[in-house]
Amino acid sequence: MDIALPNPTVALNPLNIDTADFMEEEIHAEVQLKNYGKFLEEYTSQLKRTEDALDDSVGDVWDFNLDPIALKLLPYEQSSLLELIKTENKVLNKVITVYAALCCEIKKLKYEAETKFYNGLLFYGEGATDSSMVEGDCQIQMGRFVSFLQELSCFVTRCYEVVVNVVHQLAVLYTSNKNAPKIIETSGVHFQAMYEHLGELLTVLITLDEIIDNHATLKDHWTMYKRLLKSVHHNPSKFGIPEDKLKPFEKLLLKLECQLFDGMIFQACIEQQFDSVNGGVSVSKNNTFAEEFAYTLRTTFANVEAKLGEPSEIDQRDKYVGICGLFVLHFQIFRTIDKKFYKSLLDVCKKVPAITLTANIIWFADNFLIQKIPAAAKLLDKKSTHTVKTQRENFLQQRAQSLTKDMQSYYVFVSSWMTKMESILSKEKRVDRFAEDLSNRCNVFIQGFLYAYSLSTIIKTTMNLYMSMQKPMTKTSVKALCRLVELLKAIEHMFYRRSMVVADSVTHITQHLQYQALHSISVAKKRVISDKKYSEQRLDVLSALVLAENTLNGPSTKQRRLIVSLALSVGTQMKTFKDEELIPLQLVLKKLDLISELTERVRVQCDCCFLYWHRAVFPIYLDDVYENAVDSARLHYMFSALRDCVPAMMHARHLESYEVLLECYDKEIMEVLNEHLLDKLCKEIEKDLRLSVHTHLKLDDRNPFRVGMKDLAHFFFLNPIRFFNRFIDIKAYVTHYLDKTFYNLTTVALHDWATYSEMRNLATQRYGLSMTEAHLPSQTLEQGLDVLEIMRNIHVFVSRYLYNLNNQVRYIPYFLLDLALI
Repeated sequence: MDIALPNPTVALNPLNIDTADFMEEEIHAEVQLKNYGKFLEEYTSQLKRTEDALDDSVGDVWDFNLDPIALKLLPYEQSSLLELIKTENKVLNKVITVYAALCCEIKKLKYEAETKFYNGLLFYGEGATDSSMVEGDCQIQMGRFVSFLQELSCFVTRCYEVVVNVVHQLAVLYTSNKNAPKIIETSGVHFQAMYEHLGELLTVLITLDEIIDNHATLKDHWTMYKRLLKSVHHNPSKFGIPEDKLKPFEKLLLKLECQLFDGMIFQACIEQQFDSVNGGVSVSKNNTFAEEFAYTLRTTFANVEAKLGEPSEIDQRDKYVGICGLFVLHFQIFRTIDKKFYKSLLDVCKKVPAITLTANIIWFADNFLIQKIPAAAKLLDKKSTHTVKTQRENFLQQRAQSLTKDMQSYYVFVSSWMTKMESILSKEKRVDRFAEDLSNRCNVFIQGFLYAYSLSTIIKTTMNLYMSMQKPMTKTSVKALCRLVELLKAIEHMFYRRSMVVADSVTHITQHLQYQALHSISVAKKRVISDKKYSEQRLDVLSALVLAENTLNGPSTKQRRLIVSLALSVGTQMKTFKDEELIPLQLVLKKLDLISELTERVRVQCDCCFLYWHRAVFPIYLDDVYENAVDSARLHYMFSALRDCVPAMMHARHLESYEVLLECYDKEIMEVLNEHLLDKLCKEIEKDLRLSVHTHLKLDDRNPFRVGMKDLAHFFFLNPIRFFNRFIDIKAYVTHYLDKTFYNLTTVALHDWATYSEMRNLATQRYGLSMTEAHLPSQTLEQGLDVLEIMRNIHVFVSRYLYNLNNQVRYIPYFLLDLALI
């Protein structure tokens, strides 16, 4: 049987599609696909090049002067203390919660004082010169300020209440009354954090006293305002004030004067009744609490004194002020004095003769201790008291002599640190050496902060000591101090420029430090669990370690770090940690504190608000910049420093608006800048251009080898300087001055147009200034055609002379114009 086989061509191509056409279309599609892929690759590489080109300005590196947005790294705690402090030990929970709440309250009060009250008091009376003030302005300013003083009075009262509460809470825990129930075992427990916070609050009260005591204007205006009130009291109807409202107001003023103006803010606090009236809490006769108070003071002082004046000093000066306040409080409550410890406190004055509390307010520990504890002062002979004052003068003299050398040393240190910072942040993190990289970055960040702290301390102490002791400062010292201010701002700008990388690194560093702390705590916890002996004290230790562990497992906020510190005060008793374990743990927690608040701490240390009170140095600084034009770029740092006092000025309350104070400050700085730099620069550039154009006159010797040479062109390569809401462009300022001068002088003497045109060209060539042409009306730059030339060629003139009746313009033969120009 024959079987008919199907046609293979039909079987393979049942739709009768032309295979050749199909293959051709497929090839075209592949070609188009390749072309599209090639286009995508080229476009991707082009975008990458664009991204790389813009990376320096909008990527990792930020500009301090141009960026409208800044990155704030301070972590914010959203959980309450009750949510954070949770263990099965209910009694310990309550103790830690109460202490943590009080510490947080103190931190809030301190922040409010530093931002609002210090600045409001310091800037009182500023913004109005004696010449601009008319009679009655003083009283008007004080009238506006009374509400602020009322707020300050409420704030001080609240501080008093918190101090009493802290003392009561500590006294209840460390009770010597055997009949009273024992809350927790406190034999090896020392809540050092509580005393440090209490010291901070006492420092706030001391600072308020010092500000008001040193503010002569405030006191004078207050006296004038009281006199005005007496006049009003004699005839209230004349001023439209109801008599029934006048008496309460007078009582209020009397209360404000007694509380704030008599220098008794701190004294009134420590003289409060700490013993409860109804037999509740006994403080003054509590020997256990007195011993614990004294022990903690000595321990804290030993730690602080060892670091004072050292390169690794962080905040020990502030703590020293708090320790002095606590020592006076201890004496006031218990009426006992440790003479040896008192002398140790005074001996610190040899190393640290003065401490800046805020802005231009300087504090002398010896004066404070002698004034507040007169009984102890009698133990000192007059010679030792006089010695301290002599040492203060010697310190200032030695500081003045070593300023230039210190400036040069710090110039090298900071430059080296900035190079290291750029280098370490530019490297990519290696997975195999991640922990080592984090440790290196952590150390570099901390080193930058330590440099900032040292520079800030040197500048503030030196400047404020000169002002306090009313001694003149040499120009050399002023220049050196201004250089140190520039270095201080350079550190701040360095951290800001690398904000993105710093932010990324800080997050990883805090996690790494938390891991190290958790590991140490875990080892100690296992040691406690392995010991089967049960006791309430051991249970407290275990609960405290569990609390510290739980709290560290989260963001490194202030509240969490505070709870860890309080918990470890309980958890480190009974030799839970070995000495070789405890010291590294304390170091890790200190680093964690620093790194978690790195940007905030750097900002505080690099804040140059104090320069407002020393702005008399600004003219000398500008003269120095003008003489050394090569370093003109440092102007950016100085103006950044001068800008720091703007946020503080916003708390001024004695004027109609703080804007008045800002405008006054802005005007003052700009007048000094114009007088000592911009106007001098304009005149010098104009003089140089004139002498260069008129060299044929041989006016004076311009040989640079004999008369020297000052290259002012460096000023014109500067980026515009940011100040307030404007940018100061030196190049544009000088260009405008020359354009205006050349134009005005050309209109006065038209025949000099060619000379000024040549000076314009020279300004462009020598200084890179973009000058504007004068564009004066046509046929006004020369004296016109010579009549003799017209007469010699009269036939040509007549044949080509034209007159346009519409435009009233004459057309003169071109060859005659050429002849005239020749």
